[in-house]
Amino acid sequence: MPANPMHPRMFLVFVLAALPVCTSQRPVAELPRAPQASTQPALSEVADYPPGVPTEFWEVDRVVDGDTIWIQHHGKLEKLRLLCVDTEEKLGVGTGSASKPGTVFGETCALWAQEFFAGLAAKGAKPKVGLYFPGGREQRDAFGRLLCHVILPDGRDFNLLLVEEGKSPYFNKYGNSLAAHQLFLAAQMRATVAQKGIWNPKTNVPESETAPSARRPYELLLPWWNARAAAIDGFRERERKGTDNVADAENPASLKAAAERAGEVEVFGTIERLFDEKSGDWTLLLRGEDKQAQLRVRVPKEKRAAFAKFDLEHLHEENRQNYLWVRGKLKAGSRGFELEALDPAQLRIADPQYGSSPPARK
Repeated sequence: MPANPMHPRMFLVFVLAALPVCTSQRPVAELPRAPQASTQPALSEVADYPPGVPTEFWEVDRVVDGDTIWIQHHGKLEKLRLLCVDTEEKLGVGTGSASKPGTVFGETCALWAQEFFAGLAAKGAKPKVGLYFPGGREQRDAFGRLLCHVILPDGRDFNLLLVEEGKSPYFNKYGNSLAAHQLFLAAQMRATVAQKGIWNPKTNVPESETAPSARRPYELLLPWWNARAAAIDGFRERERKGTDNVADAENPASLKAAAERAGEVEVFGTIERLFDEKSGDWTLLLRGEDKQAQLRVRVPKEKRAAFAKFDLEHLHEENRQNYLWVRGKLKAGSRGFELEALDPAQLRIADPQYGSSPPARK
C-alpha cells in the first residue's frame, strides 16, 4: 500500500470510469490509462426511480456503521445491505486485507451515520425510513441481508447521499446500479472534485509515525470493480434481449426456469467454493442467493486436468475477473441445481478480461 496519499488529480483518472474498462492482462498497477465516463443510460436502469417520499416506513433498530443498518421489517429484525455503497470499516473491524482495512475515517463515518439517523427522530423515539428495491423485487445476498436503498422521510436516497458526501465510493463491484447509475457517477464526480471524505488526500494520513495509517487503495479497486460491472452488464444485456438461453447463478428462479427448458443453458456466475469429492471429482459451487438452490458444476476426475488452464482455485481473488460462464444441460438435484462439465469448451471467463485471468476461450 502506498505510504503517501495519491494526488487528487490522479484519483480523477480512476473515478471517471464506470462502464468502460481496460481489457489488458498487464499487471493491475498499470490499469487503466485515461478512461472516460459513460454519458449513456445504464443498460438496465428501471423506470420506478426515484421512488419519492416513502409510503411505508420501517423502524431503525440500530446503526452500526456508515452502511450497516438493522431495521424492524414485517415483524422481523433485518440487516440491510445498502446497494452501490461500501463505506470504510471501523478500526479493528476490517478484513485484514489491504483492500478493506479498518480506518480512522471508518470510525468517523460510523459516528456520523449514527448521529444522522438519530437526528431523524423525535427525542426518545427511533427513526423510521423507507426501503426501495430496484424493479420492485426484494432480493438478499449470500449472507441473507436485504439488498436495498434506504429512503429518508423527505424522499432522499441515503445510498446516493453517502456517495455525494464522499463517505463511500460508487460501489459497483456487484454490478452498476439498476436504478441510478448516472446519478451515482455524477455524485462521485462531484465528491471527488470537491475532495470530500475518502477523496480528500489528507483522509487517513497519519499525523505521526505512530498514528494509524491504513488507507483503502481506491486507485486499484475502482478499475477492478468496473471490470466486474462490465461483465455483469454483458449478462444483463443478453438476458434483456432474450434471444439465447441464459441463467443467473445467483437467482434461484432463473435457474429453475432454465432447468425446466429443453436444451443447453449458459449460466453466468462466480465461484463460491471448490470441493474435492471422495470420488476424485471436482465440484464448483457457484454463489447463490439461496443456499438450498445453488448451482453445483461437476467436473469428473478424469477431466480435471483439462480445466487447469482456467486456474479456478484462484478465480475468487482480488484484481481478477471473477465472473464466468458455464454451458451445459441444467437439472434440479437434491442439493439445488447441477450441471456436468466434461469439456473445457463449456467454460469461459467472462469478458472483459482483467488482471491475471486466463485468456478467453478461442
